[in-house]
Amino acid sequence: MAAAFSYMKLEPEMNMHPLASRPVLKMNGLGNEILILDLRGAPGDLSPAAVKAIGRGDRLGFDQLMVLRDPRSSGTEAYVQIYNSDGSEAGACGNGARCVAWKLLRGTNREMLKIETSASVLECRRQGEWSISVDMGKARFFWRNIPLAKPVEDTGAIRFDEMPVPAAAINVGNPHAVFFVGDLDAYDLATIGPKLEHHSLFPERTNITLARIESRDHITAKVWERGAGLTRACGSAACATLVAAARKALAERAAKVSLPGGDLHVTWREDAHVVLTGPVELEFETELDPLLFEDVAA
Repeated sequence: MAAAFSYMKLEPEMNMHPLASRPVLKMNGLGNEILILDLRGAPGDLSPAAVKAIGRGDRLGFDQLMVLRDPRSSGTEAYVQIYNSDGSEAGACGNGARCVAWKLLRGTNREMLKIETSASVLECRRQGEWSISVDMGKARFFWRNIPLAKPVEDTGAIRFDEMPVPAAAINVGNPHAVFFVGDLDAYDLATIGPKLEHHSLFPERTNITLARIESRDHITAKVWERGAGLTRACGSAACATLVAAARKALAERAAKVSLPGGDLHVTWREDAHVVLTGPVELEFETELDPLLFEDVAA
């Protein structure tokens, strides 16, 4: 009986999913819900089913899941795979990158590090105990680099049937469409957002932002995030909004962008790099419940 009991106890552990009991950090950047999973040294990619399973964990719902992998480029701390809550991958997440940088800088005397995503290498700096800035790289405006499904002469003024004002299409690690409006509440972003996210002009889908110019150095915005939906904050959308506004001479090259979750500060430097600065918050640390992966292939 003792031998049989021992066997029954060990069998589930032998068949345990490789993500079971992995430690995770739940963080947020202005309410942009971020989950960080460190898989450096572990093989294999995450399936969409595994990503969705993680999000079903107790208090583990997220806008973006930031998965740390072994570095691919010299001088970087990690290669970061970014997953949306629907299981799709993203090329950039400004608030997520800031949360990752905070985790990697925690307990060190370092002020700067670099991480890599599928879009670029990001330089991150500590600005305070809970404040991080990230160089998001250069914004891109050419239709093929956004990308758009067909050539568009002026990507700063694209018309859609769903909106009475034109959009500025821009890529800041992810594709974005920014609409400058007089009243953010005059439009139902929960209805317009998914329609435009999946518009045929955007082969990789897009993030949708409604923005209002408050002054030359202050913009307010609401965001429908590709693969995540309505969000309290989106760092790359804040960057796209500031750059689009500056290109239209509606704002200076540095401004505060206020989102439902709070304020981010964006600077479009003279070298064309976009720098995002804002606060991060650690909500809790926990382990992934093995029961989440009962029906997920390893």
